[in-house]
Amino acid sequence: MDISSISNSIGSLSLNNSTAKIEQSGDKSFQNMLNDAITEVNNEQVKGYDSMQGIATGKVTNLQEAVQRIEEADLSMKLALEVKNKALNAYKEIMRMQV
Repeated sequence: MDISSISNSIGSLSLNNSTAKIEQSGDKSFQNMLNDAITEVNNEQVKGYDSMQGIATGKVTNLQEAVQRIEEADLSMKLALEVKNKALNAYKEIMRMQV
């Protein structure tokens, strides 16, 4: 009885299953993740500006929440800038490497 064809079939099945798992878990590309992060930072900024406008016009009912939104917007922008700076430094370091 020749079992090589069975083992080849099993090997290809397990290979296809692992490929499918990778595709399912990695369905989000780096570009999509980056766009989502930028959109989230932008939304935080819009909320912060709306809160600032509400404070300036006197339409804010809860000053503490408005200040908290402004601080969250500030922190999210600082985090985004730090991540950008780290990514650029890593890119520059890779470009300096000898191949």
